[in-house]
Amino acid sequence: MSTDLTEEESLSGKDYQDPPRVKIFEARELGKWSFYRAVIAEFIATLLFLYITVLTVIGFKSQTDLKTGGGACASVGLLGISWAFGGMIFILVYCTAGISGGHINPAVTFGLFLASKVSLVRAISYIVAQCLGATCGVGLVKVFQTTYYNRYGGGANVLADGYNVGVGVGAEIIGTFVLVYTVFSATDPKRNARDSHIPVLAPLPIGFSVFMVHLATIPITGTGINPARSFGAAVIYNNQKAWDDQWIFWVGPFVGAAIAALYHQFVLRAGAMRAYGSVRSQLHELHA
Repeated sequence: MSTDLTEEESLSGKDYQDPPRVKIFEARELGKWSFYRAVIAEFIATLLFLYITVLTVIGFKSQTDLKTGGGACASVGLLGISWAFGGMIFILVYCTAGISGGHINPAVTFGLFLASKVSLVRAISYIVAQCLGATCGVGLVKVFQTTYYNRYGGGANVLADGYNVGVGVGAEIIGTFVLVYTVFSATDPKRNARDSHIPVLAPLPIGFSVFMVHLATIPITGTGINPARSFGAAVIYNNQKAWDDQWIFWVGPFVGAAIAALYHQFVLRAGAMRAYGSVRSQLHELHA
């Protein structure tokens, strides 16, 4: 016998509880220490994320540089880079989820804002903290590895030769969609209630989604899917090509995040049908 419940069932019949929708403007957050603690957590997490991952990228390029005696077999390879990004997201989301939600990405924050899971004040504060943290993280890489940093591109995201802008933007949209869709699915209270017998940590599938997207899109854009990651690297490296392509790593991820949020909330969670039903009920009461 199926245990699935229909959307029309009353709230008391549900085996899960949706969190309340967050108000767009929630100025009271500014008076709470928990808010500032969360912003600091996002700053530090994004700093650590960029420090480890950009070091990995630069290490890969130095190890494969034939001019210095390197070779493909001497490096971690694209697989290793992908593991660095996915692994760090797994670790950092696990560490910060209980404090800030573990966004570590403006695109994730934007998607959750569209779904009314964070307020505008918190979303803006997180995005600013993430961009500052990313910039500081890449700055530390440059301080500790100045020669290699300047020689091997500073880990900056740019559109690879041979690909047009449309391909680059499309790769960023689809890659970010995969990530944000995974975030919504992994943290969905309905899924958690139905699959409570499966002990899967939410950070695990989120980290794996980052890993898989990097495998697919590193050859195209170097894989952005995180505007803070692309912004921080561009600020410190300060290369014209990185700045010319910067818009790709904002537009693509934000569009992908928006599509993922709308798909999950209005299609999978039937938000559109619930809204339609609510309007019909109100109209019926007015004409009764």
